[in-house]
Amino acid sequence: MDNFEDENTEIDRNMEESDSASIKDMKEGETTDAPVGSIVSFVENKFSRAETARMGDEVRWITAYRNYRGIYGSDVKFTDTEKSRVFVKVTKTKVLAAYGQLVEVLFGNNKFPISIEPSKLPDGIAESVHFDTDPAAQKAGAAPAGPEAGPTPEDMKLRPGETMPDFRERLGAFKKKLEPVMDNLKEGEGHTPTSVTFHPAHVAAKKMEKKIHDQLDSSNASKKMRTAAFECALFGTGIMKGPFAVDKEYPHWDEEGAYKPRIKTLPSIDAVSIWNFYPDPDANNMDEAEHCIQRHKLSRSQMRALKKRPFFRNNAINMAIKYGEQYTKLWWEQVMEDDSQSAAVERFQVLEFWGYVDREILEEYKVDIPKELRKADELNVNIWICNGEVLRLVMNPFTPQIIPYYAVPYEVNPYSFFGIGLAENMDDTQTLMNGFMRMAVDNAALSGNLLIEVDEDNLVPGQDLTVYPGKVFRRSGGAPGQAIFGTSFPNVSNENMQMFDKARVLADESTGLPSFSHGQTGISGVGRTASGISMLMSAANGSVRTVIKNVDDYLLDPMGKAMFAFNMQFDHDPEIKGDLEVKARGTSSLMANEVRSQRLMQFLGVVQNPALAPFAKMDYIIRQIAESMDLDPDKVANSLGEAAIQAEVLKKFQAENPEQAPQDPQGQGPGGAPVQGQGAAGQGAAGTGGVAAPGEQGFSGNEGGGSGLDAQLSQYLGGGQ
Repeated sequence: MDNFEDENTEIDRNMEESDSASIKDMKEGETTDAPVGSIVSFVENKFSRAETARMGDEVRWITAYRNYRGIYGSDVKFTDTEKSRVFVKVTKTKVLAAYGQLVEVLFGNNKFPISIEPSKLPDGIAESVHFDTDPAAQKAGAAPAGPEAGPTPEDMKLRPGETMPDFRERLGAFKKKLEPVMDNLKEGEGHTPTSVTFHPAHVAAKKMEKKIHDQLDSSNASKKMRTAAFECALFGTGIMKGPFAVDKEYPHWDEEGAYKPRIKTLPSIDAVSIWNFYPDPDANNMDEAEHCIQRHKLSRSQMRALKKRPFFRNNAINMAIKYGEQYTKLWWEQVMEDDSQSAAVERFQVLEFWGYVDREILEEYKVDIPKELRKADELNVNIWICNGEVLRLVMNPFTPQIIPYYAVPYEVNPYSFFGIGLAENMDDTQTLMNGFMRMAVDNAALSGNLLIEVDEDNLVPGQDLTVYPGKVFRRSGGAPGQAIFGTSFPNVSNENMQMFDKARVLADESTGLPSFSHGQTGISGVGRTASGISMLMSAANGSVRTVIKNVDDYLLDPMGKAMFAFNMQFDHDPEIKGDLEVKARGTSSLMANEVRSQRLMQFLGVVQNPALAPFAKMDYIIRQIAESMDLDPDKVANSLGEAAIQAEVLKKFQAENPEQAPQDPQGQGPGGAPVQGQGAAGQGAAGTGGVAAPGEQGFSGNEGGGSGLDAQLSQYLGGGQ
């Protein structure tokens, strides 16, 4: 409990220090004197300009929405002869298929596709360090460096001009954990049979990665990201926001049974509807944007809840509520609500602004600007306004100062901020399919009924000409069957359906999403075999590859860096700090799992050659095989240290039970023990690979427990790497 509260308090304090430059609250009964050029006018003018600039995009989105829903717009005119109003919702099928592919690629292995890795040349933290558990063995197994005793500068592998105190300082948070062996600690990989290697940079990266993944899971990030992925496929752009510090309640009962929940401040991300996002109209992406605005629709209770959030002005919120609800539906809202006639709703319109503001405007509101920024012409701020009141104004708390929104395009439009969606790409083909289907239905209805021809000169005048079963007509003259007879209309619906099928093929080509990829039956030729289907699916992945790359570049990478920067800035845990890199892993899941698994198994067979085994990273290969089979590698695959222990146990078992050991004269020595240099890879054992056992050349013992000093070190290091 104490650690829980201490961590929470630390983050809150750090956040408050970063947000210290903010506008003060109004006094009771005070009104805002907002002259022209004030903050409120500034934000409203930016919003009005952004709203006007994106009207063309709104028209495209409405068309995409109608095609998805299967609704004809008012711009579609029907002739008097057209009776059918059928709408074939192929757009919906394609959008849901694309959305499913995005979700499968991004979250197929139940792990958020963001990883943290050490830099290739870590700065500020040691990449690897080692010590020898047996100095006597080191002297016996290593070539003498000279008549002098002790390690040489080359052995220490220090940086140019670096001293041992400098090196120890680079160990950072791991300095205490390595204190028992600090006197014998050296930088670099250990190469003697009894040496133990530890990787501080790798440990810091994995701890940071685990923290970020835990934070994303706590904020339900995968669900929110799926919302953005759906709008990305349908409208062409998905929007995410964050990270922001939020208070999360954890259920807790004390010893007496009283409910006392724990409140923890965590970073959270959220999805933003494209309809409520208004970017800088002069920018083509978020890197170029100087500002953006999010439009909120809040109820009275939601407005009052803002008072509990930091740096919101309580009296200004009360004044905004007192003025009354002023939210008005925009034209696209009425269209999306099936042309609702009511434009007013009992809600408040709140504008959230992120971006640059002239310093003079902030000085009008007496914002306490930090000394280091008082000479700047413009400052990066966050502003909330409603009903002419400034609900919140703070300096951008992030370091570096970023606008915390991420816009990912389905297909990049180099001349617009918003991308091109799948529904827009097949708009024309959807129109063609609807037209041919309506023609086929009307023709089928016409040709399926008889046309009645009547010669009234040969009938008794005054009769009812309505036709029904059992009807009797009175004929006054003429030959039988000439007064009333039926004729049929030619059926050409097959020709119309052939044109429909051609239009559907065009839809496959325009979207890059073949019908077989989302369940079309009746595939012939190569698609009737398992390998053929795999080939077709691999080819279909080519279209989604670009989309996933956009997700990596425009969403996962900047959002991962923002989460990393948040923890580096506000979380002072030294064990997650270091020279680390954020990697987006969306594209790593593009290859079909069955193809990927097959290739990995083929490679595993190649490296079982004793000559190639020492060059293979068996732990990585095994983990990749597990991922390709939709298994959690952390649960089914051993680490290097665990694999070394397993190899040692296997070797002892084979030595004690030679009659049960497999005999292979090429890969094993007497008693079934592996030949020096081959290890388990020479036996073809996938579980241990080419990992050297303790006492063998190449064993580092850098993970896992073992016995003796290895086990002791494992406790010091918190379980190894």
